[in-house]
Amino acid sequence: MRGWSLADLADRSGVSKATISKIERGEVSPTAVILVRLAGAFDLTLAGLLLRAEGEGHRLSRAADQPVWRDPDTGYLRRQLFARPDHPLELVRVELPAGRQVVLPTSSYAHIRQVVWVLTGELVLLEGGDRHVLATGDCLGFGPPSEVTFANETNEPCAYAVCLVRS
Repeated sequence: MRGWSLADLADRSGVSKATISKIERGEVSPTAVILVRLAGAFDLTLAGLLLRAEGEGHRLSRAADQPVWRDPDTGYLRRQLFARPDHPLELVRVELPAGRQVVLPTSSYAHIRQVVWVLTGELVLLEGGDRHVLATGDCLGFGPPSEVTFANETNEPCAYAVCLVRS
């Protein structure tokens, strides 16, 4: 993307050269955390990184054409509902399996503001020392950038939408 060497990208992202090389060769599927770190190195959101990998988006986002990605470590399923490079808003739907969690680093929240809306189930968010328990229909606007844990502490899957705006 920027003409960086593998070592440059590793230094900027905190992801090892070996891991980046395996991802490039298709030998491993990256986790959500690794993708977020790589996106942050390029000053992109995760959706921005995936858009560049899969091609530019369109104004109309048909359900059948929405990119879906599953985290190999957690089973976290991410559907990109809407994202365009020329639009400040991104909309994502996530399904988090029962008993699973994803920890995203502070860098993933640089230059964005976001709101989480729980569609079904219960979601626990640990953000900047605060614990928020959200039930179906609840929304949470994120505070200052910090490491955030998305956790499903129940025995049922949880689905939530993330609406983010680049700032």
